[in-house]
Order: sequence, then C-alpha cells, then structure tokens
Amino acid sequence: MISEKNNCLIYQYDNETVQIEAWGKDAVRIRATMNASFTGHDWALEEKPESLGEIQIYDDKDASAVVYANMYSGKNESFGSLTNGKITATVNADGVLSFYNQDKKLLLKEQWKRLKDTPSMPLNVYGREFKAVAGDSFRTVSRFIADDDEKIFGMGQYQQKYMNMKGCMLELAQRNSQVSVPFYVSSIGYGFLWNNPAVGRVTFGINGTEWLAECTKELDYLVIAGDTPAEIEETYMGLVGKAPMMPDYGMGFWQCKLRYQTQEQLLEVARKYKSLGLPLDVIVVDFFHWTQQGEYKFDEKYWPDVPGMCRELNEMGIRVMVSVWPTVDYRSENFQEMMEKGYLVRTESGVRIAMTCFGQELFFDATNPDARSYVWSKIKQNYWDKGARLYWLDVAEPEYTTYDYSNYRYQLGSVMEVGNIYPKMYTQGFYEGMKEQGDEMPVNLVRSAWAGSAKYGALVWSGDIVSTFECFRRQMRAGLSMAMAGIPWWTTDIGGFHGARGDDPSFRKLFIRWFQYACFCPVMRLHGNREPQKGFEGDVVSGIGLFGSGADNEVWSFGEEVFEICKKYMFLREALRPYIKEQMLLTHEKGTPVMRPLFYDFPQDKRAWEVDDTYMFGTDFCVAPVMEEDVYERSVYLPLGCSWKDVFSGICYEGGQTVTVDAPMDKIPVFVKAGSKWEINV
Repeated sequence: MISEKNNCLIYQYDNETVQIEAWGKDAVRIRATMNASFTGHDWALEEKPESLGEIQIYDDKDASAVVYANMYSGKNESFGSLTNGKITATVNADGVLSFYNQDKKLLLKEQWKRLKDTPSMPLNVYGREFKAVAGDSFRTVSRFIADDDEKIFGMGQYQQKYMNMKGCMLELAQRNSQVSVPFYVSSIGYGFLWNNPAVGRVTFGINGTEWLAECTKELDYLVIAGDTPAEIEETYMGLVGKAPMMPDYGMGFWQCKLRYQTQEQLLEVARKYKSLGLPLDVIVVDFFHWTQQGEYKFDEKYWPDVPGMCRELNEMGIRVMVSVWPTVDYRSENFQEMMEKGYLVRTESGVRIAMTCFGQELFFDATNPDARSYVWSKIKQNYWDKGARLYWLDVAEPEYTTYDYSNYRYQLGSVMEVGNIYPKMYTQGFYEGMKEQGDEMPVNLVRSAWAGSAKYGALVWSGDIVSTFECFRRQMRAGLSMAMAGIPWWTTDIGGFHGARGDDPSFRKLFIRWFQYACFCPVMRLHGNREPQKGFEGDVVSGIGLFGSGADNEVWSFGEEVFEICKKYMFLREALRPYIKEQMLLTHEKGTPVMRPLFYDFPQDKRAWEVDDTYMFGTDFCVAPVMEEDVYERSVYLPLGCSWKDVFSGICYEGGQTVTVDAPMDKIPVFVKAGSKWEINV
C-alpha cells in the first residue's frame, strides 16, 4: 500500500494512486488519481528545480518505527514520510495525508470523517473524493481540517471587501474583474497552490477547507513550508516563474481612456502633456481602432499613418500601447482560415458563438500553440512592424457573453477542465513573440491571469469596475491579494471605469484619492469610461464607427484643484523612480511583490496580520490611502520594529502604535522607515 518509486512516496489502495514528491525547496507536490496513470501536466509548476527529498516507510510491526511515528501521528501505525527541507509529508495506512514543518508542527491535514479514531466516523466522508463525470474525468473534492486561528491571504482578485479569505467561498473561475489565482499564504506558516486549472470552488470554512474541481483527471496541489511569508512567497515564485525586470517606461505615468477615436485625437493629448511639462511614459489606443474584431490592425481611415504617429510619440519619450481582443468576428477576413485550421474556441452545443459585441464572435484558442503563433504573426505585421510594440490584452478571461463554462472547449480540453489557464496562455503567446523580436523585458497589460502568469510579463488590472469609494476599497484589498497570489505587477483604472461624470464634485474627490493611491501602486495608470458619452460622426458600418467614446479623461479634465493635485503626485512618482526600480529588481530576482500587506515585512507583529487598509510599498514605505468621501484624517497602524517618519509633516512615530494624522485633499498618509536612504521631500 505504501512504497517508494522514482524518488516519490506512493500510496495505493484499490483504484486510487497517490504520489508525494519533493518539488523544489521546502515544498512537496501531491497528485492523486483513479486512472491508470497521471496526465503528466505540470500546469503552473513549470520551473521545477532538482530535489529528491528523504523518504521513510514504516510498518507498525517495526519496533524502531514507534518513536518516529509518534513524532507525527501520536500513535504507532504504518505510514510513510517524505521530508524535503523544512517540510515533511506523511501518509498513513488509511491514506490520510498530513504536512509538518521542521519543528514537527502540524501545518495541514486532510479531513476524513470515516476513521475509527474520529467522532464523525459514521458520516463516511473521505478526504479525497472522486465522482465520475465522463470517460476518465471526475468531479473531485479535497478536504482539510480547519484551524480556528488561521488567516489566509492570496487567491487572486475577488470583488469583495475581505482580504483575509478565512470564512470565504470563492469561485475558481475567470470573469471580468475576477481573477482566480489559486495560491495562498497561511498565517500558520505554509503556502498552498491548487495546481489545477479546472472550474470549481474553494470554501475556507471554520469547520473545514474544501477544494472542488468540477471536471478533472487528477488532484494536484503543492504545499510549501517557510518561517516567514516572504520565504514562502519567494519559494513559490521560484517554482512558477518570476516576472521579468520591469522596463523604465513601466514605472512612470500611463494615460488611457475609452477611447481615442482617431490618430489626431491621441496625438493632441500627448502633445498637451508635453507642452504642460508633465511626465508621460505610455499612451493607450483602446478598442475599436481596428477594421473588425479578429483582423488585428488599425482602420487606416482614422489612423492613416501609424509609423509616423509612433515616431512622433517616441521622440516625445512616449510609447504607444494598443488594445487587442481575442475575439474573431464571423465577418473578419481571418475568420474562415482560423476556422479551417482549428484556431477557434468550440461550443459543445447550440450555435457556435461565444461573445456578442457589435457582432457575433468566437475567441481564438490560446491553448493551441499554432493559434497563438498565428495571432502573433498578425500582430507583428500590423502593429509591431509599424512601431506599436506594447499590447493591452483585454477580454482575457475570456469574457463569454454567457459564462456557461460547460458549453465551451479548447484544444487542451473542455473549459470545465482547463478553462482557468486561458489568460496565462493568451499572455504567453505575446510574451514569446515579443522576445523573438528582441524585447528582453516584455510587458502586457492583461485583464486576467492564473498561477505562473507573472513570468510572461503579465501586468494585470482589476477590470471594468465602477467609480465609487466602496469599489475603491475593494480594489486596494484585491491588489494585495493578487500580490500574495504571485501576481506582483498589478494596477487599476484610476477613478474606476464605469458610471462617473467628470463634473461631479463627489467623483472628483474619489478621483483625487484614487490618483494618490495609484502613485504608490506598481503601475500608475489613468483609465475610465466617463460620462456623458460622445458620439462619432463617421462610418457606421466599419468597426471604428460602431462605438462612441467616453468624455475627456486627462488630468486636466476635472477642474483646476484636481489638476494641481495630480501634478503633485505625477512628479512625486517621478521622484520615486529610482526606488521603484530597486523594488522591481527584487520582484524580478526574488519574486518579492512591490506592494504587499504589512505582515509580509513584519510577520512577528500580531497586529500587522489584522490590518487590511494599509500596506507596504516596497521595503521602506507604509501607505494608508483615504478611501472614504469627506474624510480628512486617518488612523494608521504603524508596524512594530522600527520608527516611521510622515513624509509630509516630517513627524516621527515609534512603530507598534496607531496614530491619527491629517489627510487633507492633497495628502495621502505615507510613512517611510526612519533613517531610510529613500526619504523624500514632498
């Protein structure tokens, strides 16, 4: 029942095989299946370093095993163990898996309700459950005992008010503004990756944790032991892949709106930024600049000289980014070829349509490497070769008009089985194409991600969110959750995307507070669909004429007070460039997120684990955004272990206390470690 094979600890009973394998530093990978063999997919774990681990197998009749067994289980029983650095995984004769750190502290244990030594034995509930779906696929459930005091951080981006996921039920599926990245760091001292791209659900209940995959061929997860959150995060990022180095242009200010309708509109905005002496690194051409969805090229009627436009922008020190959608309209010149070659997402039943956005569209199949190469060839021909060399990968979930996951299929499998990996492979295609063209630091703005997306230069933003203070608060916590899930490049639409008028005094307050916060985000990017909408008196047949534009959305668009405050923070961002570059180097080399919860840097401070409205921006700055309207002072908890200097007032405070500081409209409370070389004058 328990054996060793190919440096793995194997448990077998009836048709089930469980494989426990050392995977990198201080980590073990668990796979379990009811099939004859494992699939061989590594999914997110593509960066496996060599690691063998130490395997021990004990029989309950072996007297020498009694003491060792008692260390872990507290009783004499047959079991096997695999130790890899700071983690030990054990499996007993009943098949129960447990995980311990180097001090023999229990980190995680499966929850079985059928064993003789448990009060819930009559329930007959297994820790691993396989229910046949079709063929060799199963609906699987993996259950773990809950710790009452545990806190759970990560899991990606969910539009909710909670940062601590304990007590939450989360859908494991991609949607517009929801990004499922199933990795978390526990306050107990371990990290956990659900290494399965299937659509499903996780519940972090107080009476148990339960992971569910609706359709899969095997259970697959990773457990990491570490003494600090930073150690766990760095181990994880080493296994799934760290981000490239962020190029210099990524650290400045980005301008975007829905949408610049013509080449001249965009150039006028860029020229005004420069005439006003304002810093601008990237300007974005949003959707429906194209002739048709799936043709991946500018409509020359409205963008007549793209090479000339790019040259002028480059001379001003500005790079242009263009929106790319994965949608292919039936009317596209490329549709028939892509259909013939099997490059489009399939439907299981009904009419073969996946999205309806000013037409009838299918998505290209990003899990098909030939489809990725085909799309990149069009991007290179129509964008890259003309000087437009940054890409905004919108609708990357992809955004089905109806999120009926069971009705769609990729080359890699049904969406129910592999759907969550789509955005990662979407980004991969562009990353590889850009690398082939000599870009050593690719950046792609993308609306979704999965575990391991960071290594493909994925800069994720939080989707088409609404313009309210309540939504603003959610984004701050979502960004920190993304950081802990292993997505260190993250940004938002400053001011939110939907539902705001630029002349609304309430929105202007929100815009100021959001702009201040964005100064202390990995990327500072202005975007939004402002009201009232503007029409477009042009061709109403071609793609460019089908959609109007939002109202103006530049820093000078919301009145003089807003403009002056924006200028202040744009220049503050410029002053922070050397610091941000240093933090981005840590991200690239170690996997350290640029923005992260306080406990990441101060794990010994118990209060730091409770704070969800203040965060660290790099190693030295503690940031406390104002996220309520008409609030002009803030209580801020400053972590224990050092003194903190208010960068605006110059007042120093000892750490380990809550202070109340002034926060007038032009100030976001920010503190720097006393004595830091990065002290700034504001």
